[in-house]
Amino acid sequence: MRFSDNDRVTAFMQDLQSMSPEKLDTVESIRSLFHRENKQLVEDIKYGGLVFNLSDALIAGIFPYKQHISIEFSNGAHFSDPAGLLEGQGKMRRHLKIFEKRDIDVKTVAAFIAQAVNTQQSPS
Repeated sequence: MRFSDNDRVTAFMQDLQSMSPEKLDTVESIRSLFHRENKQLVEDIKYGGLVFNLSDALIAGIFPYKQHISIEFSNGAHFSDPAGLLEGQGKMRRHLKIFEKRDIDVKTVAAFIAQAVNTQQSPS
């Protein structure tokens, strides 16, 4: 799966493959949800993870850790989250912890990604 021509993104994904093929598979699944939602997203590496920019604004990122993968949403504090799945207490950012691939569906990751993209696209 190739969404980016960014050499840093390619190196990041190759490093993840060598460290944890299972995590790579989960990250690739999440990554594809972002690109399915908006093909104009620009990927980069920042803060030690794979980040997504839209209209020059950072909207989200995927950060692999030893025990989980964190999906960080820059404006997550404004998202609809009736089930209380988003974590974090910051002014704007919220995150989801993904411990296994099935958490992508269980924690409705696609719905949060849609909110991240649509929040950035709509005028403030």
